[in-house]
Amino acid sequence: MVPEGRPDGAGAGEESARLQAAGSVRKGCDLLANSQHGCLQSRRAQIHQQINRELRMRTGAENLYRATSNARVRETVALELSYVNSSLQLLKEELEGLDGNVDADQPQSEGITVPMIPLGLKETKQLDWATPLKELISGHFGEDSASYEAEIRELEDLRQAMRTPSRSEAGLELLTAYYNQLCFQEARFVSPARSLGLLFHWYDSLTGVPAQQRALAFEKGSVLFNIGALHTQIGARQDRSCPEGTSCAVEAFQRAAGAFSLLRENFSHAPSPDMSPASLSMLEQLMTAQAQECVFEGLLLQAPVAPHDCLAQLHLAQEAAQVAAEYRLVHQTMAQPPVQDYVPFPWTTLVHVKAEYFRALAHYHAALALCDGAPVAEAELPALEQIFLGLPASSEPRGPALPQEQEDRRKLGKAHLKRAILGQEEALRLHAVCRALRRVDLLQVVLAQALRRSLAKYSELDLEDDFCEAAEAPDVRPKTQRRPEGRAPSFSRVKVADIFHRLVAGLKEGDYIVSVNGQPCRWWKHADVVAQLKGVGDEGVSLQVLTLLPGAEPPGSGDRRPALGALLRSQKERGWETPGPAQASPRPLLGWNRKAKRGKAGRRLSPAPHP
Repeated sequence: MVPEGRPDGAGAGEESARLQAAGSVRKGCDLLANSQHGCLQSRRAQIHQQINRELRMRTGAENLYRATSNARVRETVALELSYVNSSLQLLKEELEGLDGNVDADQPQSEGITVPMIPLGLKETKQLDWATPLKELISGHFGEDSASYEAEIRELEDLRQAMRTPSRSEAGLELLTAYYNQLCFQEARFVSPARSLGLLFHWYDSLTGVPAQQRALAFEKGSVLFNIGALHTQIGARQDRSCPEGTSCAVEAFQRAAGAFSLLRENFSHAPSPDMSPASLSMLEQLMTAQAQECVFEGLLLQAPVAPHDCLAQLHLAQEAAQVAAEYRLVHQTMAQPPVQDYVPFPWTTLVHVKAEYFRALAHYHAALALCDGAPVAEAELPALEQIFLGLPASSEPRGPALPQEQEDRRKLGKAHLKRAILGQEEALRLHAVCRALRRVDLLQVVLAQALRRSLAKYSELDLEDDFCEAAEAPDVRPKTQRRPEGRAPSFSRVKVADIFHRLVAGLKEGDYIVSVNGQPCRWWKHADVVAQLKGVGDEGVSLQVLTLLPGAEPPGSGDRRPALGALLRSQKERGWETPGPAQASPRPLLGWNRKAKRGKAGRRLSPAPHP
């Protein structure tokens, strides 16, 4: 028998790690429910519960309507259904307003920046781990479940705390710590023939519709989704009026895109729309576009660009065109079914506004380069023509070349300004259409300021005797010096100790050792097996053990001997190793409908075992 007591060395170290983890729980949990973000999240949770109640009422009413043939009852039920559907519509509109409240997570700074789109966290119900875990501990592992009440309570406290993480690095560590614990518990308690028996209940982040599943992978996927959502909130609240803030925002949105990408690559047939491949792909594109926007803002915060610096204005025009191209791609994705059915309308409108705004900004900087820029060298003309005339890098010039005369440059610059003004007016029109965006005063200030600047520049170029109609300005070719890519979460960065590390299934009387370090030993002599075990060094030994489980009488057999339910348990599952207890190695990222066991370039999808 393996003793239940902890060795002084390993046990003390793991106990210290557990105490540190408990401290991290208190640090990463957001207890300030009176904050604006806390009030929004609390109201979102209440709406989720109300939607769930209304959906149950609608299901019952629909069943009654189909079951009855009484005309009066059917009329009453139809009236009740109309009330329920109206209530559901109002609740979903209120939830859409909360999800579209882009102003709530914006930083309080003196600089004027375009608001970002943060993502709300998935809500969940409180979960009772005690009953199923105690049954597994006593039934499968053969140990006293009452002695593990402290560990079960610690796991429950960790889950309760991760429901309200703070919008900081500590909150991310809290979510990651719980995710790592799920990996440990999956490796210890879950097998193809055995599950925890828990029903995990989560609400959709975008629609509020509840989803439930018994797979532990659903719990892990929802936590990973919240890791990405928390990164979006951290990125949206950065002060982007300074270079440090833009850098932090870029990293946060990159990590959010990486989390959604990792979730999309490892999940299929998700039970909720927000975790479907189409939705996750849209979120990944949205976060990449917002990171690209922050890259552009960082360039504007560098040394001020002189109006006569043609090449510098040219690069800004290309960067703005790149941001516009990213947002156009996001808007196309949001307008496609099934995403368009559950994406909040303020999101779609804001993305469309940004696509028009940054395309207009690209034309504005192109106009500055043409009208205020100094003459350029002849060697630089091909590069300028590729940008201003919208030509690919390897193509031959088509149509008129880039004008070199000042008057011709003024006319082409005026054409670019005209397109800039039209785009900014369209952005303001789209902004006015959406009721939720009309409440975002900062966005209207940015759009109106850009329009006034373009109109002022256009009036400078508009001559009284200029009766020639300006030609249509070509699109500015998008290009960026830094294209942000998604960055997957680093689960091994947060070191945690397995809460149930002392739960080890030791060898018991009646067990049969069938393999030692992968070598079958069924026909070995007893002395040979003992000699093999005695020769084990510090590296330990891996055993496969056959446990005879009493069961029902086999069908068609008159033998009264107990059924031989063979359970092969590897060293990882039994947790038995010589010398000292070992920690369970986490499984790959997600266990339900995995598309791939490893990520791209061989990156780890689960935390490394804690040394």
